[in-house]
Amino acid sequence: MQSALSVRRIVITGILAAIAILLGVTRIGFIPVPNISGNATIMHVPAIIGGVMEGPLVGLLVGGIFGLFSFLQASIPLFKDPLVSILPRLFIGVTAYYSYAALRSRSEYVALVVAAVIGTLTNTVGVLGIAILRGYLTVEATIPILPQAIAELVIAAVITVAVVAAWKRLEGGKKGSSL
Repeated sequence: MQSALSVRRIVITGILAAIAILLGVTRIGFIPVPNISGNATIMHVPAIIGGVMEGPLVGLLVGGIFGLFSFLQASIPLFKDPLVSILPRLFIGVTAYYSYAALRSRSEYVALVVAAVIGTLTNTVGVLGIAILRGYLTVEATIPILPQAIAELVIAAVITVAVVAAWKRLEGGKKGSSL
């Protein structure tokens, strides 16, 4: 029986967490947009990849690092609230894993795209939903974010499919990949 946190999973968690942090520190993970959020992001993608490749625990840990980074780097009250900046990010890789696991036997590519979309929606809907519930935003204020959210879905899907497909090819299909 494989340990919940094998050496492989710990290493992959560390690598993906480092990538998320690098995306944040260098600001490569933030794409400036002219709306209330100020930035579109790809910082959630390592959590999606972690969930898909190594399961919900790795996805949760990498998402937690993303959330913690967001909280520590917050410059607006919205993200200084850990319920907004950390809590929804914990579930990005978890939801990505379960959507991927449910579909991978039918089509690996479709499963990866759906996992990226579900993981991205978990981030967007979770953050905005809690921000609305906590009184930081109104529903109306989130409408200009919709085009950004769609762009984040597409970008996450492209990156997730490319990275996971390459990763599985490098591993030589050890996990029974059909890619």
